[in-house]
This record gives sequence, structure tokens and C-alpha cells, in this order.
Amino acid sequence: MFKRILIANRGEIAVRILRCCRELEIETVAVYSQADATALHIQLATQAVCIGSAKATDSYLNMKAILTAAIKTGCDAIHPGFGFLSENSEFARLCQESGIIFIGPSPKVIDTMGNKSAARRLMQKHGVPVVPGSQGSLDTPQQAKALAGKIGYPVLLKAAAGGGGRGMRRVFSAEELVPSFEAARSEAIACFGNGEMYLEKLVLNPRHIEFQILADEYGNTVHLGERDCSIQRKNQKLMEESPCKTLSEELRKEMGSAAIKAAKAAGYTGAGTIEFVVSPEGEFYFIEMNTRIQVEHPVTEMVTGIDLIREQIRVAAHLPLGFQQQDIRFFGHSIECRINAENPAKGFLPCPGKINFLHLPGGNGVRVDTALYASYETSPFYDSMVAKIIVHAPNRLLAIRRMRRALEELVIDGIDTGAELAHLILYHPDYLKGNYTTSFIEQNLDEILSWSVQAKGDNTPCPAHSNNDANSSTH
Repeated sequence: MFKRILIANRGEIAVRILRCCRELEIETVAVYSQADATALHIQLATQAVCIGSAKATDSYLNMKAILTAAIKTGCDAIHPGFGFLSENSEFARLCQESGIIFIGPSPKVIDTMGNKSAARRLMQKHGVPVVPGSQGSLDTPQQAKALAGKIGYPVLLKAAAGGGGRGMRRVFSAEELVPSFEAARSEAIACFGNGEMYLEKLVLNPRHIEFQILADEYGNTVHLGERDCSIQRKNQKLMEESPCKTLSEELRKEMGSAAIKAAKAAGYTGAGTIEFVVSPEGEFYFIEMNTRIQVEHPVTEMVTGIDLIREQIRVAAHLPLGFQQQDIRFFGHSIECRINAENPAKGFLPCPGKINFLHLPGGNGVRVDTALYASYETSPFYDSMVAKIIVHAPNRLLAIRRMRRALEELVIDGIDTGAELAHLILYHPDYLKGNYTTSFIEQNLDEILSWSVQAKGDNTPCPAHSNNDANSSTH
């Protein structure tokens, strides 16, 4: 096992990794930007090193500064968390060259699966279902237009190196395609330094279902069930749950087998996620693989009892998985709500600021992953997520009620957050019935926000003030 690990990240994920390392009795080195001089993760670490100014390019994306800090402090390994350098093959390669273990897959695997066009080809070769689309990258908008004409509209333009919804455009007609292609490519170049594009058929109103994978270097690959990530806005996830209410056991088994097949095809080791879309007709298609730990990994931990960060570290230390597929058991239901510093009523306007007062929920089956504390000032330089509320209960209805209670206890005074929106979603009839897709927020946001106005003084009945669970079929 490692003696000392550098955590190349910040915020709640850095705190999450630090806590796991402490339980494993591994020393930790935190890195931080000048903007994060008072951050919680540097207070919890064994050592802390400032690596640059507030801009991410000068600090958390500064590979030279991070590797220098790791070498000077005598670290055996680097854990990248998610975001920043977590899926950067150049950084993983530099770690190798510096004699430091990168806690993640090999640079070759990151390159293959990080390029969505190459990943599609690999999945097709190994019999994993993919959405109909281009066989490789598209060099011109004219090529994309010709292919779209063959497979039919609507289509989805995607950056081969993209992620988080960036470099992606939905196209519903031939007239939209050329300007959409150029806009998506420009965004991809700005965000990823890579303008390679590909195209696939747009599956309307799908569910976004992902399977958690763990694999060691001895040929053992398992899946830890699925997460339903369909509550999202502009391809940014807001809520996740496990298991998915609408998957039959037959489809769950088929998708789990496909996820393992995909991971083995890539030669994957560590923790990763195979992402699928499921059509209203029940057909599923591979869309991408995330070669890192996911934001929503806690829901899988809650229903399996397996510490995913611990397993990542063990695999990176050349240890085998301590279990096989038949050993994994699933218990109850888990839901996660991401709490972002933004105002949904104002177009999800980011709202950084000082935390005047903080009260975090607790009690049976409630987990909070956060780096917040009273008087801390959230930064405008990084992602707006400030906390994750995760609950676990014996069944879905009890998990929903537990999450409502947890959100009602949450107080983050000083900034606006999306906590109220999440609370209201938990009362929506379609959410209660599990009858939602990736279009849920787009179709229902105005209605849900109007409930907030009603709850603050209007006499119109508000769903959040009534007991509408009785007919929800959520048990």
C-alpha cells in the first residue's frame, strides 16, 4: 500500500479522498490555488502545497506544478479525483515517467475511451450496442450533413474529446446542421483543445443509465449496478438514484453484461463508468466511458457497501479485488442531490459568496459530502457544486421522503443554491412514479419553479404541501 498520496483536486472530492486515505493510514498532500488558501481540504491533509494562482490553468491544471509538489513531498501516487486532470492521458503519462502511480487507468486506455469516436469503434468491434452514427470523426460540416441525411433527423453532434455537455449540439433539421457543427467545434476547441467531431442519431426522451465498473490488473472485472442520471439540465446531472425504477431484471442483467464487456474490451483497470441511453422502447446504446470516479459514486456505495475510492487505491497499488460478481449484493435504494451555488429562477445564475451560516442534515441514512464550513467563501473560479446530499433507505418511497427531510434541514445562508428546486422535484408526480427522462427538467422547470412562488405566499395549492405519495407506485 502507498505511504503518501497527493490529491490533485479540490472541494468535496478532495475531502472525500483525504478521509479514505486517513482510514487506510496513508499520509496525504493537498494542493491548492491562492483562491483556496482557506479551503477545508488543505486543513485536513498531512501537508499542503500552493501550486499557483486562482485560474485553474495556473493551478489545478498545471501539471508541472502538481508533479513538482508530488516529487518534493515524496508521494508514491497521485489521485486526480474527477474533473481537472482526471482524464488527461498526458498527465497520467508524466506521472509514469516521474515514477509516480497515477490512480486511474493507463494513458493508452484514457486516450482510447476519452476519444468518443474511437470508443464507438471499439464497442462496435466487441459487440456492445452503440447509437447509429458516424464510423469515425467528421472533418467538415458537409460530411456531417450528408450522414444526417442518411440516418435521419434529429441527430446529435458531439466533440470526440468532449464531456459535461460541452461541444454538443442537438440538430433537428438540415438548415441547422452547418451552423451547429461550427458552434460545437469552436466550443470543443476552446474547452478541450481538440475540434474533432462525430455524429450520431439522437434518441429522443431517453433515460441516461450508467453502470459502475471495477477492474483489477489480474483480469477481474465486475459491475456494481446502475445509476439513473436522467434528471439533468443541458447534459449536466442534477440528481441520481440507484437502482433505476424502470429497468427490468432481464434488461439490468443484459446491460451489466454489456458494461463488463466494454470495460474488458478497453483493457480497463480501476473504477470507471459505462454510460448508456435507454430508448422509450427499451433499447439501450453505449454512449461513452468515464475513466475516473464519478460525482455520483456515493449512491453506488450506499446500495453496495463498497468504498469505491478505497478500491481505486487498492487496484492502483497492484492489489486484486477482494470480491467477484457473485459476491456483490444490493441493499435498498439511494438518491443523491447535487447542491450547486446557483439560482434556478434566474437561469441558473452562479452565486458564489460567503457562507454566513451552515447547517447540514444528518440522521439515519443521510450522508453529506461537502467542503463547506461557516464563514468559508465559495470561489467564482471553479465548478458551482458545493455539496452532495445522499440518502439511503429500504425502498424508493422511503428514500424520497428521507431526501425531502434532509433538504428541509439543510441551511446554507449567504448564497443561493438549487436545494429548493431539488426538494420540489421530489414531489412531482412523474418523478414519484419514476416516469421521467432526460427531458424532465426541460419540460417541467417552469411549472416546478411556479410551485416555489406558491409556497412563499400564494393561496394556490402547491404539490409540496399535499401528500401525493399514495398513488405514486414507488415502493
